[in-house]
Amino acid sequence: MEINPNFVLEDCPICRGSGFVVHEGGWNVQVECSDCSAHTVYVEYSNEKEKAEAEKQVVMLWNMGKVLKQDSMG
Repeated sequence: MEINPNFVLEDCPICRGSGFVVHEGGWNVQVECSDCSAHTVYVEYSNEKEKAEAEKQVVMLWNMGKVLKQDSMG
């Protein structure tokens, strides 16, 4: 998997941890925090052109702070 090296991921908007781009199943992508598991919505794609656009979209959402985080119920 090759990620565009021009993408700059801000720190996680929740915990300031590191974010990384995750492709699942070869049809969707999201950005996820390695520390708290906060993540963007996933964006679907079906070809390489859509994949590149989907990566741009999730990076933009992450950098805007548009993330989901499920609080643990304890």
